[in-house]
Amino acid sequence: MKTRTQNRWLWLLVLPYVGLLWVPFYNVHDPVLLGFPFFYWYQLAWVPITSLLIWLAYRGVKHED
Repeated sequence: MKTRTQNRWLWLLVLPYVGLLWVPFYNVHDPVLLGFPFFYWYQLAWVPITSLLIWLAYRGVKHED
């Protein structure tokens, strides 16, 4: 059974959904980073951020094994 502390770690997994679900927030051209409009590099930046959040949530939850 998961404790409250473990469930808090799982809330980290909601951040990528919130950050990418509201498209009008990042549907702009400026600022440009290395020639890529904000629309593209914002989404691409979430790839390593999401990987880090998944790793943190995994490490924060106790496993049976």
